[in-house]
Amino acid sequence: MTDQPDANGPDLTQGIALSELRPGEPFLGHVGDDAVVVVRLADEIRAISARCTHYGGPLHRGLVVEDTIHCPLHHAVFSLRDGSALGAPALSPVSCYPVIVDGERVRVRAREDVPRRHLRRPAINALVIVGAGAAAAAAVELMRHEGFEGTITMIGQEESGPIDRPNLSKDYLAGDAPASWLPLGGDKRWEELNVNLLKDTRVTRIERKARQVVTDKGTAFEYDALLYATGAEPLVPPIEGLEQTTHFTLRSFNDSRHISQAADSGKHALIVGAGFIGLEVAASLRKRGLNVTVVAPEELPLQPVLGEELGRLVRDTHEAQGVDFMLGTGVESFEPTRAHLSTGQHIDFDFVVLGTGVRPRTELAEAAGLKVDRGILVDRQMRTSDPAIFAVGDVARFPEPASDAPARVEHWVLAQRLAQRAARVMLNLPVEPFSLVPFFWSRHFDLNIRYVGHCEHFDRVLIHGSLAERDAIVGYIHQDRIEAVVTLGRPRASLRAEQAFATNDQATLRHLLQMQEPPYSPAPESHPPTP
Repeated sequence: MTDQPDANGPDLTQGIALSELRPGEPFLGHVGDDAVVVVRLADEIRAISARCTHYGGPLHRGLVVEDTIHCPLHHAVFSLRDGSALGAPALSPVSCYPVIVDGERVRVRAREDVPRRHLRRPAINALVIVGAGAAAAAAVELMRHEGFEGTITMIGQEESGPIDRPNLSKDYLAGDAPASWLPLGGDKRWEELNVNLLKDTRVTRIERKARQVVTDKGTAFEYDALLYATGAEPLVPPIEGLEQTTHFTLRSFNDSRHISQAADSGKHALIVGAGFIGLEVAASLRKRGLNVTVVAPEELPLQPVLGEELGRLVRDTHEAQGVDFMLGTGVESFEPTRAHLSTGQHIDFDFVVLGTGVRPRTELAEAAGLKVDRGILVDRQMRTSDPAIFAVGDVARFPEPASDAPARVEHWVLAQRLAQRAARVMLNLPVEPFSLVPFFWSRHFDLNIRYVGHCEHFDRVLIHGSLAERDAIVGYIHQDRIEAVVTLGRPRASLRAEQAFATNDQATLRHLLQMQEPPYSPAPESHPPTP
């Protein structure tokens, strides 16, 4: 929530010289009290609100790509032509402002509402969404924005409805954000969108022939299209004595709230697992003043994902803030307030948080006869083996753009973007060639990590810049091909990397990393659009 634009810059209602607008470069000004960004495109000039609708990010510091602008905070995408939210995590549009060009003078008038769209011939009349997370919210917002007026039923097991899940381990758990930040829209929003949201409700079966789902309340809902977005559930390791301890996993709002309550009365937290969630929890609980110990089998936290150098920086950052690490070991057994490690050591604690991975919730899909292989198999349009059923998010395995190999990626933003793609397909709206690029962000005290791409195995890591000064770009290379990029303190470089991955542009990625030699192997050609 930093670096937000205010009403600085010139008064755009008084006008600016056309020469002040460089093609493709955002220009910040104001209309009354509204911060407004003006962009000169190839054929026209557009003006929209300068604040991203996700976290208020400064769009004037973003990246213009054709007729869109990308937010530097969390990579949300907006149309410069009508303000539409084209790419999550932003789900709501930004305001548009009329532009008048009078010779060499450009003026911007007060904002105007964009007329609501109407679908002339809807492809479906009834949508059921199994799952009520961020992916479900993204699909609903897009469909209503595009003018879909049919019935939408969203069914979720949690009591909260769609929430901002990344905040569960970050600001909210640290005590820096109120609970009011967490809902994505909230009950009032779903009422406005005429969504039948069923909370604390579980779908027990999908009847494909009848095209209906049945809930644990005995209610059946018919569908023309079904969006399967159940996400993943935490893995609980079978450690002796765990059931005797006060322990938590972190996936839902209630999970985070219960950990917060334990932190209010406890003094020492034990984190099992040194992945992103475990470490974010460690940072948040340390900010609350707790003693925190992290136990994990790897020698460095996050080393399999980020490599040795960045893994060491993450560890050093946590240790400088008082987090203790017990690495290269694991918990063999628990007593109510003591953990016995495989090294023979023991740790006393008040409560335990398990950050030991997740697994996709595919049981319903398997029972319904959908094709499942470590996730629900989908095509590039997010269709499952049943053309009336789409799957997105942590449960879906989709063909990677570069290799066509099935991949399942557990990233919050990607889940929403896959849902937005599925929603467009359901409505028979145009979709871009499949080039969705995974992106996530992770914060560890003053260390902010932005990760773009997907690299399960890397041969080498290339660092350009200074990790110590939090000003660097890190490339992950497999078989002489850059497959992922991490940036520290370089938000526009992160945006450029995302765009380069989307267009299969290895040359730009090499330039960002200041590589002296090109890869030995030519980059494969981009896949053509899927019909």
